[in-house]
Amino acid sequence: MLENKSVREVWHDLERMMIENPGPIEGLNVVYQYEITGEDSGMFALKLADGKALVIEGPAGDADCLLKLSDKNFKKMITGKLNGTAAFMTGKLKIQGSMGLALKLEGILNEYNMTETA
Repeated sequence: MLENKSVREVWHDLERMMIENPGPIEGLNVVYQYEITGEDSGMFALKLADGKALVIEGPAGDADCLLKLSDKNFKKMITGKLNGTAAFMTGKLKIQGSMGLALKLEGILNEYNMTETA
């Protein structure tokens, strides 16, 4: 179950899924920085370029969009149990940078059904 996986393991699963199915990320050239708080905290960058995905642990100095949320809410968002817009409106998700890119990311993540790995 996804709840039993570490945030790091979830990122590696997502990266693998994106590499195996690059369709939804074709044509994108963007860096998302995640700042995850809570018991399983950490910083992760998701770089999407030329139909390839790369997850980097740590800060990315060239991030286009910064997202801050708790580890529990991160797992809920990645499995579609928490809507990004609702999370933002209720303060569960903080966004710095392009709101449009954040919305685009939610659509991309929905293409990769993380509930299958849960």
